[in-house]
Amino acid sequence: MNSPGSSASTGASANTIAREVKRRRTFAIISHPDAGKSTMTEALALHARMISEAGAVHGKGGRRSTVSDWMEMEKVRGISVSSTALQFSYDGEHSGDEPNVINLVDTPGHADFSEDTYRVLTAVDAAVMLIDAAKGLEPQTLKLFQVCRHRGIPVITVINKWDRPGQTPLELIDEITERIGLIPTPLYVPVGIAGDFRGLLDRRTGDFIKFTRTAGGAKVAPEELVGADAALDSEGDAWIAAVEESELLGEMGQDHDQEMFLAGQTSPMIFTSAMLNFGVRQLLEALVEFAPAPEGRAGIDGAERTVTDPFSAVVFKVQAGMDSSHRDRLAYMRIVSGEFERGMVVTHAQTGKPFATKYAQAVFGRDRSTVDTAYPGDVVGLVNAMALAPGDTLFTEPKVQYPPIPSFAPEHFSSLRVTTADKYKQFRKAIDQLDAEGVVQVLRNDLRGDAAPVLAAVGPMQFEVVTARMKAEFNVDTILEPLGYSLARRTDEASAPELDRQRGVEVFTRSDGAILALFGDKWRLQFIEKEFPDLVLAPLVAAADN
Repeated sequence: MNSPGSSASTGASANTIAREVKRRRTFAIISHPDAGKSTMTEALALHARMISEAGAVHGKGGRRSTVSDWMEMEKVRGISVSSTALQFSYDGEHSGDEPNVINLVDTPGHADFSEDTYRVLTAVDAAVMLIDAAKGLEPQTLKLFQVCRHRGIPVITVINKWDRPGQTPLELIDEITERIGLIPTPLYVPVGIAGDFRGLLDRRTGDFIKFTRTAGGAKVAPEELVGADAALDSEGDAWIAAVEESELLGEMGQDHDQEMFLAGQTSPMIFTSAMLNFGVRQLLEALVEFAPAPEGRAGIDGAERTVTDPFSAVVFKVQAGMDSSHRDRLAYMRIVSGEFERGMVVTHAQTGKPFATKYAQAVFGRDRSTVDTAYPGDVVGLVNAMALAPGDTLFTEPKVQYPPIPSFAPEHFSSLRVTTADKYKQFRKAIDQLDAEGVVQVLRNDLRGDAAPVLAAVGPMQFEVVTARMKAEFNVDTILEPLGYSLARRTDEASAPELDRQRGVEVFTRSDGAILALFGDKWRLQFIEKEFPDLVLAPLVAAADN
């Protein structure tokens, strides 16, 4: 991507593309809120020398925003709402003749924005499941892991915050195995209990990787490689406990197996402290060594597009309002095949129209840089891409169209209306734009009309984003009125009239044409299903058991 180690080229050969693909790794971090995802993202950027000092500050009152957070709401609350992509070069011990190119697609860290995270997971080849050492598997982590399993995305498990009191390694391993059926295969065992993080025992070499703290964790933590005998002398019982745990894991057969990892049966495990930058280099090495390189995909017709075939890409995210001075709109695309060159004219599969790529950028937080060349696995932002929506395909001949991205099951519903009639035109424009971005799902029916569309979201904070952006970007004040529905089911035209006649049920059409029936609670849904077994009521992706 005018990328680390790449240069602009014209009509790259299949060999060149294959070589570029081989050194790429594209992944996302999935976690429950407060597991340390933004801090880990910054720690990775620090190890890649993209930043000279970590930006997270202890204490929420004094917290500075991390490099990946840009929205005002993100800064105030210390959460991630948007998604951006960080690309960096990494020349580690498992890199080949050229440095690896790492694409970290950043995701929202709050449960209310799971749908955005789901879209991101369509653009990656591996995931890092970040778990708080004290809290173990939490609801949002479980939900996103199931999406990874559904999509066949291999998962590397990272136990974070080992510098704080928490569970034992074996307790965490047992919980993961029992609750989600994923077998952890620790690459390292922590030396020192949670809260007394001294370093890692490398299970493959038997050596001790000793970490040294830096002031506030702002710099890369120095490492010292210590032999087993010297580790025993310096660490005593902590080293003996780590060795015993490693031997027990070996006896249980919990050693890394690449085929089982790629099949989603096992997960390499690493213990870290993102805040102190302990274990971060080991995570990068595991990504390079074990995570799969980008692969081709099948189109909706079933034909496979290999990575060395002509250019194609999938749009997985659309974001506006990132630059208040320009009011631009950015579409993020994941390159699936071929070479991308800025300025090339591609075809938009959904409309059949040409699309010029003159303004192509790499974006991370508020930082932007021009992209001249990109390869499969890379993420490119297309500026002012008004015609593009999440799930769209771009290609050069021969034609290909990839399957659409399913929508998450909404769990919160509110009607939205403008406060003054003279702002109605701006209101409609804003609703259409936020709908196209996928910020919320927009539902309409004849009874409510266009003046008060219903917004459907995974979490209520999505509504806050809508009202805040309405005011900031369109100068429109709105009134949000929560509705008494808690779950949705997909239905059809034949079933809609009967559903509309039922108490506590309302039928809407979503902007993509899907017909949704909303229910107040699961008991109402169960009653309708029992009374009218012939009606179509299909669950949506990741539907919650309300």
